[in-house]
Amino acid sequence: MKRTILRFGLYSTITICLLSFLIWALIGVTDDGMGEIIGYSSMVVSLLFVFFGIKHFRDKENNGGVSFGKALLIGVLISLMASIAFGILDIIYVKFVNPEFMTDYYDRMFEQARSLPAEEFEIRKTELESEKEMFSNPFMHFFIMSMMVFVIGFIISLLSALILQRKN
Repeated sequence: MKRTILRFGLYSTITICLLSFLIWALIGVTDDGMGEIIGYSSMVVSLLFVFFGIKHFRDKENNGGVSFGKALLIGVLISLMASIAFGILDIIYVKFVNPEFMTDYYDRMFEQARSLPAEEFEIRKTELESEKEMFSNPFMHFFIMSMMVFVIGFIISLLSALILQRKN
């Protein structure tokens, strides 16, 4: 089981890193609507290795059977590897590759909020300032970005475990 988790976790990690590098280098999409779509899509694509890892374990290492719990555990651990890698990668991006990212992002968010009525703008402004402060802490930034990938991975793990569970 360990080999499967490490193997498919590594595949998932490499995929999320490569897709992130491609987005940074080739597409240049950072944070607009299309960037979010591409970003979430790359997370889902990299986390498809959860399904393949569980299937591999069931078919090749466990005589064609796997319980729901063991399948879920395998998926969660594969997801954990990719989520940690993404958290680290995102910190590298905002600290070294594009240090102006957070400032630019929040400037655009403030500009969008200006179209709101005055009371709603003040509420949104307070929310954005709080969020910006929270993301300025590298540990919180890492945690939030990692958890975003992990939650998606958990959902994929849950669905994969439901689909692939099979008694010997």
